[in-house]
Amino acid sequence: MTAITKDSKIGEILDAHRDCSKFFLAMGMHCLGCPSARSESVAQACAVHGVDCDSLVNAINEYLASKND
Repeated sequence: MTAITKDSKIGEILDAHRDCSKFFLAMGMHCLGCPSARSESVAQACAVHGVDCDSLVNAINEYLASKND
């Protein structure tokens, strides 16, 4: 998977990087396995949970980049 964007689907992120679940759990998104959550984009999830999308996307991408170092 390439860099995460606001349009990335949560299910696709978690399929490629299960350890990224911690970012979604930290923002209060505890239903990561349900079909509606898996099909949401990062932007949609952030809007529902009141999280700054740019900050979350940056944090996830920085985390993934650090794993590849």
